[in-house]
Amino acid sequence: MDLISANLPYSLLWGVWVPALLLGLLVALRAGWGMLRDAGNLNIFLAATVAVLGLWLIKTGVKPGLSFHLLGATALTLMFRPLFALLALALVTAAISLWRGEYASFAANWLIMGAVPVAVSWVLFRLIDRKLPNHFFIYVFLNAFFGAALAISAVGLASTAFLATAGAYGLDYLLEEYLPYYLLIAWSEAFATGMLITLMVVYKPAWVATFDDRRYLLGK
Repeated sequence: MDLISANLPYSLLWGVWVPALLLGLLVALRAGWGMLRDAGNLNIFLAATVAVLGLWLIKTGVKPGLSFHLLGATALTLMFRPLFALLALALVTAAISLWRGEYASFAANWLIMGAVPVAVSWVLFRLIDRKLPNHFFIYVFLNAFFGAALAISAVGLASTAFLATAGAYGLDYLLEEYLPYYLLIAWSEAFATGMLITLMVVYKPAWVATFDDRRYLLGK
């Protein structure tokens, strides 16, 4: 989903800049910037950000502002934890906004397609980490496969609510012609994220900050 500012009232578009700026301030103050001082970590972060940008450019849609593409948010969250995932998605959203000249809708797009899936992915990870045994298959299937599907489904619900509240499209139309597509794309998001995370934790576990092979593999 990419919100088009022409479809939305400017009072709403500019109003959501307040929480977006507060979230950006949180990222700036709380992120462990020392991680990016390492050349290897910086290269991985930039490569992942560019890869997600490529995913966002491959999209389809039914009407202006009603487009669909893979997010990559869950993968970023598992790789870099939430603050750097938010930073990566802010860079992706900024690049898309600059390319299309949709500056006013940056905040709304980042909150819905960045903050929502990252929050869902991180809350699920923390819940699983606390309540379930440390096991490789639990990590991959619940955090990566299920987490990605849940995250993009949450984006579908959030964007539907936002567009309906803004009066861009009728709620009935969105529920019939827009939201169901997220249930379909959720399978693609889950499969892509699950396979990617599986490959990385097997061959490059150091690339996934939330994975510790001593916890999930040794003695299992």
